[in-house]
Amino acid sequence: MFSKELFGRRLYEIRKKNHETQTDLGNVLGLAKSRVSEIESGKNTTTAEKIALICEHYRISADYLLGLTDDPEPKNKQMNPSL
Repeated sequence: MFSKELFGRRLYEIRKKNHETQTDLGNVLGLAKSRVSEIESGKNTTTAEKIALICEHYRISADYLLGLTDDPEPKNKQMNPSL
């Protein structure tokens, strides 16, 4: 089952691991820093398009962000050979 809190926590951890600020991520997604903060705190979610951008930017699996797996590694790297 989807959890906004888990999604936000994982997004926060990935962002920190990549040494980016909420402003940095917001620039990638076209969102204000406050909106990124709301997502990371589990108060809000985002669109499928933004989730895809997050996954491309950090090279992680959407299943990981959504809490469907504990493995952040994308399963099919052949879809994007640059990964």
